[in-house]
Formats: sequence, C-alpha cells, structure tokens
Amino acid sequence: MLEKITGIMREYVFVLSIVITIIGLILLSMGIIHYGFEDAGIEFIETLEEWNAYVLVLGLIVLGLGLWYLYSFFKNKKFILKEIKTNKRSEFLKKHNELKSVVKHMPSKYQTMLKEKESELKIK
Repeated sequence: MLEKITGIMREYVFVLSIVITIIGLILLSMGIIHYGFEDAGIEFIETLEEWNAYVLVLGLIVLGLGLWYLYSFFKNKKFILKEIKTNKRSEFLKKHNELKSVVKHMPSKYQTMLKEKESELKIK
C-alpha cells in the first residue's frame, strides 16, 4: 500500500507540488486577509475567528513544503538531464552512483532515460 502511494507521488511530483503550493497560498492569503485587512468583509474568513492564526501558520508551512518539493524536482531534473547529455563514459561513471540515487526519487521516465544511457555506454 505504501509503495503504491510512494509510486503515485513519485510519478506526479510536479503536479502535486504545484497543488500543495496553491493550497499554501490560499491558506496564507486567508490569514493575511483576516489580520491585515480586517474590514474586508469576507464572511467565510470572518467565521473562522480565532482559527485564522492557525490558518496563517499552516499556510506558511504548506507553502514552504510545496515550494521545497518544486525546487527539489527542478534541481534533480536539471542534474539528471545534464549528466545524461554526456557522451564520455568516464565522466558518466564519476556521477553514476549519485545519478542512480537521484533517479530513484523521480518519475519513471527518468529511470528509463538512465537505463538507456547505461546500455548506450555499456555500463552495468
């Protein structure tokens, strides 16, 4: 069960990180509207009353997590694509272990790209 959830999260990490970031932005803006613009008159935000402090903090945390996942996805993607471009076997072997560990946390398309590059350079 846990492997299925991890697999789904791995395949859709980009979309999930964007959704998490948007949810964080919504929660953060709700807290900011309540405390910054008390006369805004948005009824839903006013009904939360004392919970708005928790919504503000939760929004900060969720926004941070979403941005962190988005950043790590793009950083890993850039690293993988840069290392797979090389045609030199020796350069590829230097980063091979690091590349394998990064690819484990990326969608399956990057794992396929790594396997193709390994077979092209005759690496086991």
